[in-house]
Amino acid sequence: MSEIINNREQLMTKNTDRLTILKGIFQDLHNGRNLDEVKAHFDALIGKITVDEITQLQHEFSEDGSIPKDELQRIYQEHSVIFQGSIEREKNLEKPEGAPGHPVHTFKLENREIEKLLQQQVQVHVDEFAKDDSSENIFHLLQDINLLLDIDKHYSRKENLLFPYLEKYGIFGPTTNMWRIDDFIRDAIKEAKQKLASYQGERQEVLGVLDFVIQEVSGMIYKEENILFPMALKNLSEDEWIKIAHESDEIGFCLSGPEEEWKPERKALAENAITEGYIKMETGFLSLKQLELLLNHLPVDITFIDHEDVVRYFSHGKERIFARTKAVIGRTVQNCHPPRSVHVVEELLADFKAGKKDSEDFWIKFRDKYVYIRYFAVRDEKGNYIGTLEFTQNIDPIKAIEGEKRILS
Repeated sequence: MSEIINNREQLMTKNTDRLTILKGIFQDLHNGRNLDEVKAHFDALIGKITVDEITQLQHEFSEDGSIPKDELQRIYQEHSVIFQGSIEREKNLEKPEGAPGHPVHTFKLENREIEKLLQQQVQVHVDEFAKDDSSENIFHLLQDINLLLDIDKHYSRKENLLFPYLEKYGIFGPTTNMWRIDDFIRDAIKEAKQKLASYQGERQEVLGVLDFVIQEVSGMIYKEENILFPMALKNLSEDEWIKIAHESDEIGFCLSGPEEEWKPERKALAENAITEGYIKMETGFLSLKQLELLLNHLPVDITFIDHEDVVRYFSHGKERIFARTKAVIGRTVQNCHPPRSVHVVEELLADFKAGKKDSEDFWIKFRDKYVYIRYFAVRDEKGNYIGTLEFTQNIDPIKAIEGEKRILS
């Protein structure tokens, strides 16, 4: 028994020593050391690295707080260069992701289609545009960019379905970083489209944006398939993968889709039936079934977060404006928003909690809708803050109303 304990202690010491060395190596990146020198140092001292070590390393850098987020972004990008070809594959693991319809199988199918689009169309048309910025070559690139905009669905499923489960297992570093890069890619694709649509001869600017898109999208595919997906497969349960597969349709797919419905060997989770117990309220009685149907038939989307900023409920109407999946339940609202907009959410909630505000309204153009977004501080009869209600409505039909329509007409 003492031999087993000693072996375990030696293994823990070895792992701690490796992590210390890894942190030192990547601290050199922050201090401005040449990337090639750091790579050589990594190869000599570490050689191979596991997904667990990558997760722990990036988590500790994120939690440390001494490195600015923008600087972390650069360091994580360079991490990927150093890790390339050095990630150690785990042996003897079952591979459920090989089954058609499994979320990871579908993610990888999409990645193959994205690669095909980049290599066989975008890069070809970029090279032609570099030689001749004719209207025909601009048109070809615009067609490619319109297809590439579909990548938003791939990233949205990753961010709204996969990331919440990883966070439940205490894995934050890689997910936060990836979401930030996803946003950079989305913005760059939109910028490329805008520059091409209003092209006035700025050839080098357009080429710079397109080269960035190709490089970053390709890099994200590598990060997903060598870091994110293995990490998720190691941590998520089959039940969680079933939920992700079930909810993926609501967001949609990119350039491809599941080959078939995924059917694990064991039976899928049975949906919990809504009991028919009644709820007594101040102004009446409703069954749970009636209450849920009533909320889902409102011509608005509502979401409720509690006093600890945790998402507790959202309505599920026929035409949602913003994508919501059941994976957000139990997740903090800060982690449901892109990193660049979290500060706005936190300021609003702070005002509600402090009693400075009781509501806040926003209105934006979103795709083909004019969206009115309202936030209300929910307080009890003593004025204590209980949570926040988000109320979202497409007001285009309301803005179009003219004259009168009486009930008898």
